[in-house]
Parts: sequence; structure tokens; C-alpha cells
Amino acid sequence: MRPFPISQYPEFTVFKKLNSPAKVQDFISALGMNFEKNGDTYRSPRMVLKAGEAHCAEGAMLAAAIFWYHGEPPLLLDLKVAENKGDVDHVVALFKEGRRWGAVSKTNHAVLRYRDPVYKTVRELALSYFNEYFLLKNGLKTLRSYSAPFNLLRHGEAWLVATEKLQWVVDALDGSRHFPILEKGMVRRLRPADSVEIQAGGITQWVKK
Repeated sequence: MRPFPISQYPEFTVFKKLNSPAKVQDFISALGMNFEKNGDTYRSPRMVLKAGEAHCAEGAMLAAAIFWYHGEPPLLLDLKVAENKGDVDHVVALFKEGRRWGAVSKTNHAVLRYRDPVYKTVRELALSYFNEYFLLKNGLKTLRSYSAPFNLLRHGEAWLVATEKLQWVVDALDGSRHFPILEKGMVRRLRPADSVEIQAGGITQWVKK
């Protein structure tokens, strides 16, 4: 794995103190929420730092960049939902401690957040999001598949500092290999989230103005 190009981009020196997954998560969580008021942004890590806000994919790419700075591969995990149900996909940054997987997540809600590195496989980690991934209007559980770990270094270094939106990264992630979570016939047997879960799921960190 090639080294992080810190000499070229001194604005990333803030990464030095973010030397644990917990610190990375705290840093990502403290960023404002990007509500994309004027349409899709998909900012690079450099542009996220300038803006001081991020949504899930932007936060995941920034976290992945921080992990790369500290010598780990910059890996994303795409969590894909059922089509035509009104939900949206979620993206997290993967990391490993020893043989166990964890995830850093940028979200505005009380669920779909950080995962401690206790999972033996990426599938185990992805499944940990299943019961929390539901529609607030009716409790319908929508998570259907997850991607293989997606290494951003396969796509060079432009994603670090690009000024244009990173639609090409999002498209590549969306088109990468995904694995189904449910087998045939499981969907109709799923129990919707109950009223207490829905109430908890509606808690937000940032208020859209």
C-alpha cells in the first residue's frame, strides 16, 4: 500500500491526533450534517474539512482517509436497501483491530452509528445494522445487501482533494460486488420495528434549518 501523501496536502495534518477509531468517530460525529440543500454534493475529504459538514458517504470517505494516513487501507462498506420503498443506502468506513472488524459512521439519527471492532466478518458487521434499518413511517425493515470492502486506492488519489463532486466514486461503490442478506421468502416474514423502536429511530443529532 502506498503511503499517504501528507507532504502534498498539509491541511490533513489534523489527522495526526486522530490515532484511534474512537477518535476518528468523535471527529466525524462533531462535523455538521450536510443536508444537501442544493442537490447532491459528494465532497472529497479536503472539501469536507473546508465545509465543516458531511453526510454519510462524505463522512465515510473522510474517515477512510484518516485510516490511510495512519497506515491502514481506506475501505468503505455500502449498505444497500430495498428498491422502491422510500429508503436510502448508507455508507460506512471499515477498520480492523486484530482480526475483528468495526465501522465509523456519519449519520444524523440515533441508529446506524459506530460499530466497535468485535465482528469476525464483514457480513457479521453488516448484519448488525439490519434490525435498526427501517422506515420511520411504518417500521418496514429495508436493508437487503452489503458490499465487499471497497478500497478507495483502486481509484487513485483524486478522491482526497477533488473540488468537483465525487459521483464517480459513488457510482463505482454502488456498482461493486454486493452480497444479499435475505434468502428467498424471508422478506414476508420480517416483523416491522415497533413503536418504541420507531420513536428512538427518529431522534436526530442535527436539526435541518
